[in-house]
Amino acid sequence: MTNALSERVVDLPDELRPWITRVGVLRLDTVPTEPFVHLPDADTKVVVRVEGDGRRSVLVVGPRVRATYHAGKPVVSCVEVRLAPGTTLPLLGVPAVDLVGRAAFLGDLPGKVSRQLAAELLGLDPDPESTTTRLAEILPARLSAVADPSRTELVRAGVDAMSIRTGRLPGPVPDVARELAVSERQLRNLFAEGVGLSPKHYARINRVRAVLAHATELSWAQLAAVTGYYDQSHMTSDFRALMGVPPRSYFTGRLPEAMPCRVIRRG
Repeated sequence: MTNALSERVVDLPDELRPWITRVGVLRLDTVPTEPFVHLPDADTKVVVRVEGDGRRSVLVVGPRVRATYHAGKPVVSCVEVRLAPGTTLPLLGVPAVDLVGRAAFLGDLPGKVSRQLAAELLGLDPDPESTTTRLAEILPARLSAVADPSRTELVRAGVDAMSIRTGRLPGPVPDVARELAVSERQLRNLFAEGVGLSPKHYARINRVRAVLAHATELSWAQLAAVTGYYDQSHMTSDFRALMGVPPRSYFTGRLPEAMPCRVIRRG
């Protein structure tokens, strides 16, 4: 599938790597003729957006539990900052679970911290280098002062354990909890606060994204096996639940009806 979106990833300074997983600039220069797909996504993102008329805004976009399909997206460019697991609460002042399925102005979140960060980012030149430089100046000291290192480490260990890696598939939630020496309830609370999703739903999104990434390399049956599904039928069912259509339909362009893209405005 193609669309009018271009993307460039920026090198992260070492100071940001504990807190940020990725900074990229996304640009949409024309209204796409094909549906614009937002994939299921377990990350929380801070987005500095510049619209075609030059208007700027700073948004926070929470985890997306299912794919959405849009048409008529306006011309826009964005600097997208993806937060590492466990960064949302200390940086934005709210647990990640409060942001699931939401896109809101960062300055509208409760608390002084988010308003201050929004004001700092809004005043920057709208380019990724300015954004990463400023974040490297302000985030490490700010986050080190408020983040709980042991809790953050547990969240990230849990995320790693529930993610697909080469030669290793995620284990059942009870096994991961035992491996981390926490109860299942504690593990769910850690994920809610630091990721926004349950461990099981995080793993579902991770598997479907692995299917999307490797669909051209393997047969459906092989793909189901290497991504941790019981069989091809299980993969198809899970893919349909998160993507809205089965894999074969998605990759041949038979997509759900596209919805108009909602532009966030104040007032």
